[in-house]
Amino acid sequence: MDVRAEGRRIMNELMGDGYVEKKDTNKNTFNEAIHSYSEEVCFGRVWARDGIDRKTRSMLNLAMLTALNRPTQLAHHVEGALNNGCTVEEIKEVLLQTAVYCGLPAAGEAFKIAENVLRTQGHLD
Repeated sequence: MDVRAEGRRIMNELMGDGYVEKKDTNKNTFNEAIHSYSEEVCFGRVWARDGIDRKTRSMLNLAMLTALNRPTQLAHHVEGALNNGCTVEEIKEVLLQTAVYCGLPAAGEAFKIAENVLRTQGHLD
């Protein structure tokens, strides 16, 4: 199995067709190593595993990215969570859970980021 090709396929499934190709336009000799790592290890090996489904992986990512205060990645993974079958209600509940374990400031910021993505994607009024 070509793990890089598998990773790129999964990334496009998760983030939408054309995501990888758009990301490739920003690739250069400096950042190529981190792009390859993401494609091969994160998506080609870990996301490709059968142990838990993609929806569960997405919900875990929302919680972890909230805890780590990674707003840009959180926004991307809210989109990915929707693509992986998470409902708006499930996303809300995951972020509410983070308020208890990560703190209200982190969860409040995550709610703002998710709300913006959900509104942009047409899931909120």
